[in-house]
Amino acid sequence: MQAPPREVADSAIANWPWREGNQFQLLEASEQYFERMIQAVDDAQSYILLEMYLVESGIVAGRFIEAFIRAAQRGVGLRLVVDGFGSLGLVQADRRRLIDAGVELRVYNVVHLRKRLHNFLRDHRKLMLVDGKVAFVGGIGITDEFGVTGPPGWPWRDLVVEIHGPVVSDWQQAFARTWRRSGGELALPPPPVDPLPGEGARGRVVLSEAWYRSELANAVARRIAGANKRAWIMSAYFVPSRRFRKALRRAARRGVDVRLVVPGPLTDHPWVRHAARRFYGKLLRNGVRIFEFQPRVLHGKMSICDDWVSVGSSNLDRWSFKWNLEANQEIDSALFSDIAAAVFEKDCGQSMELDRHRWRSRAWVDRLQERLAGTLDRWLDRWRRPHL
Repeated sequence: MQAPPREVADSAIANWPWREGNQFQLLEASEQYFERMIQAVDDAQSYILLEMYLVESGIVAGRFIEAFIRAAQRGVGLRLVVDGFGSLGLVQADRRRLIDAGVELRVYNVVHLRKRLHNFLRDHRKLMLVDGKVAFVGGIGITDEFGVTGPPGWPWRDLVVEIHGPVVSDWQQAFARTWRRSGGELALPPPPVDPLPGEGARGRVVLSEAWYRSELANAVARRIAGANKRAWIMSAYFVPSRRFRKALRRAARRGVDVRLVVPGPLTDHPWVRHAARRFYGKLLRNGVRIFEFQPRVLHGKMSICDDWVSVGSSNLDRWSFKWNLEANQEIDSALFSDIAAAVFEKDCGQSMELDRHRWRSRAWVDRLQERLAGTLDRWLDRWRRPHL
């Protein structure tokens, strides 16, 4: 069997350190995170790095493209990595505008029929860095679904963390590895790693690679197992492994407040929702509270276990851990966890909590869809991962 490239192996097994003295801000609405990101682009003086799965031509992408072009005209260096599948909606005219402005644009794993199963290996990360001073990490895409009022369910519900401090240097290293994998070295001055004035918060980069057992999955599972007060999970596509389901049930049985915020009827992948719902009965019987988000498409990914929070691109599903490059920001801070918990509780208030006593009486058509979706999920899970 062909081994993965050395840089992939290095990235996969790296244990990123906890860094002290960071500042984190949770951005929970498109008018917050897109405005802050574009403002950071307009303030850039040296370089901008972007790694993004979903990029699609439209109003939101147009705003970013215009900002990138303005930055390039000021002499700012721009390096963009987009996923070969997630960027299929970025039209050739917009790509040409970026390239003509001097933006270095690279595509991760271009889709091609000859690649067969390799086409499922995707860069699902969502990361932007500016001048080594600020990073944005979350679950968003640069598409109109996330920032424009339109069909029912728009704009999608998502979260982004704005990051200042020493952990930004680790995010830059993580981007450099993806850039190398996509075609060449990244020559940039190392950002400062000195803690910011004041107490700050502890933070750590956590990556998931498709070729190895996910450190991101391990981190969440360990935190659930060690939770004393709360274990709250928000996931857009929640098809957990047996290990995760067992950890959630055990935590609930020992008195931990275990909650899940998961998609309701408005979702872009209804069959994933049906596949997940086949697990709800046993979770409910063991004391896990499940909230189906109602007003919009849920796309956020956040875990809160006591004072620890993880926000980023990774859903707690087997597909993410098996096929995708994922990236989350971990934060160990009582203050930040309380802010995140308030956002989580607000979303619970916009959700329908499932009643374990009524769950058995749900419609037969729902049960049939869950069974069919579960069969498909098990079949996909048996596929052997290819190596690049």
